Amino acid sequence: MAEKTGTWNASDLPDLTGRTAVVTGANSGIGRTAADALARAGAHVVLAVRDPERGRAAAAGLTGSTEVRRLDLANLASVREFAAGWDRPLDLLINNAGVMMLPEQSTADGFEMQFGTNHLGHFALTNLLLPYLTDRVVTLSSGLHRGGDGVIHFADVNLRGRYSPNRAYAQSKLANLLFTLELQRRLTEAGSPVRALAAHPGYAATNLQSRTANPLARLGMRLGNLVVAQDDRAGALPTLYAATQDLPGASYVGPDGMGGMRGAPALAGRSPAASDPVAARRLWTLSEEMTGVTWPLGAGAGAVRTVTGG
Repeated sequence: MAEKTGTWNASDLPDLTGRTAVVTGANSGIGRTAADALARAGAHVVLAVRDPERGRAAAAGLTGSTEVRRLDLANLASVREFAAGWDRPLDLLINNAGVMMLPEQSTADGFEMQFGTNHLGHFALTNLLLPYLTDRVVTLSSGLHRGGDGVIHFADVNLRGRYSPNRAYAQSKLANLLFTLELQRRLTEAGSPVRALAAHPGYAATNLQSRTANPLARLGMRLGNLVVAQDDRAGALPTLYAATQDLPGASYVGPDGMGGMRGAPALAGRSPAASDPVAARRLWTLSEEMTGVTWPLGAGAGAVRTVTGG
């Protein structure tokens, strides 16, 4: 059940003067809207985008202090390059970028595109930037984490021979929640003040829906955008709420109305699979193996390495 927050909106953001935020995928949609709100509240916002030209065009329309840096989450070399160029404290990392229900394809490193971009790219980025982080990490999931088969396919997360756009997307969004759960456990065990939270936008009208693989699904989503969806400003509110309000680590924020599809930001429920600490530790170990990026803070690994199985 959602814990209602009333009519909280971007005008309720605290003064963020002197703070720095990185927002991935900030050239359009919810990412751009969140970046704009954070910059208007006084933060210096780094738009981390695959296409710097589009990023600069987006930044030109924002109010406040911004900069643009290249980041392709579907290429681990690009993730490492972005992180290697970071040399100052970072208050807020918003793992916003994502792809949705694509035809089967692979990242530059050979991973299934949705899992590789939505989860592995952000997993690597977060761990590489964690020594600089001072406040929190917010990772975008989706109510559709309950879809697909409702599990992480540990035997083959690339879904070879059993790929479907819906299954792959649901798995990647479930991974976002399990990543947040295990990240918070490790941060707590390491004595870090940084908090890990997750958010979802509900049903927000963005450009993601136009890129789905199934033409009928695209048509249905266009109709949904007209009838049910909230706009990207409303869709960004759970992200902004998770990024700035005093919430416990591992909290999950989404809209409080219409079954989580629209409304004011509030604490949201998640599937039992998204609350499984064993699966979260197992996913972390697998993600380290796939990306070659490991936990950077020393204490916090606990018994993760003992979790095995096919």
